[in-house]
Amino acid sequence: MRNKSKKILINGDFFCRRLTGIERYAFEITNQLDKISKPGEISIIIPNNTENVPVFSNINVIRHKKNINSQFFWQLFTLQWFLITHKEYIILEFGNTALPFSPGIVFLHDIYCEFYPKDFIGFRDKLIRTYNRLQYRLIAKKAKKIVTVSHYSRNEISKTFKIDPSRISIIYSSADHMSSIVSDTSIFTDFPVLAKEPFYFSLGSLSKRKNIRWILEYANKHPQVIFAISGTSLSTVKIDELSSFNPGNIILLGYLDDGKVKALMERCKAFILPSYYEGFGLTPLEALSCGVQVIVSYAASLPEVFGNTAHYIDPFNTDVELDKLLLEPVEPPEQLLSKYSYYKAACLVYEIVREYSK
Repeated sequence: MRNKSKKILINGDFFCRRLTGIERYAFEITNQLDKISKPGEISIIIPNNTENVPVFSNINVIRHKKNINSQFFWQLFTLQWFLITHKEYIILEFGNTALPFSPGIVFLHDIYCEFYPKDFIGFRDKLIRTYNRLQYRLIAKKAKKIVTVSHYSRNEISKTFKIDPSRISIIYSSADHMSSIVSDTSIFTDFPVLAKEPFYFSLGSLSKRKNIRWILEYANKHPQVIFAISGTSLSTVKIDELSSFNPGNIILLGYLDDGKVKALMERCKAFILPSYYEGFGLTPLEALSCGVQVIVSYAASLPEVFGNTAHYIDPFNTDVELDKLLLEPVEPPEQLLSKYSYYKAACLVYEIVREYSK
């Protein structure tokens, strides 16, 4: 029988990281929860060295005396000890992790580390893959509630860990945040070729599953086509192709802030995401909200999320003409974009929160 006296505590360590997909999701859902929850109904715990924490109206902020220097140690030691000594809380985790002795409500966006072992080459990569796989099993076995971001991910989690799919709720992401971002066109001063020539744009962490290899191979076959790629390598599953082979028609932009990303999305010929594994695929949704066409791979969750609004490619075959592909008709994105809303997502999260709190 559930303990109805528990209070909800959000793990706020995402405030200490750059806003990539999972962090963006956590940030936006938390802001919406603040608007729809009652004062003090939800708390969030943040490391002592957290900067730029929003001022919430209803969510109670607990600033821990410890800094976060490692997400691993914050999770397994600092946060775990806090939950052991504050038994009135149940933790809400947005980032694919659970506390071994205090598992709570957990968002498991995907289980990438369970697959593609060849993507993890070095000792550290293999160690992190092992850790993530242990986390998946902990979540599948012990989490009080599992939430994921697509039917595809729910089916993968259910099938892989042999758990009832009814234990897993689906709450989609959204691109609502793009409307409040102001375009920063200084990116075209920094990279003047992008102001002069049509280009395809890709954005994401430069990990192997993002399949930048596809773009490299296509660019090598089509030297007249320009690609702009924004993103930084993760500490794990880095791609080695960029260091050994980079055609001259690929422009590496590094990590960019939201304003520059929006400016590129608004001006590019199309946004391209050739990933072979995605739990949701936020960046093409952001691009659709900026009014440009998107090209995504016909793999994993992407057909589910984008339906007939996207152009599709085979993530393992570059024998395609992108310019001709863009001439094929697709559905306008307005109906799709209205389907995905942080407010709607937060309302679903709030229903779960209320189920496990008093």
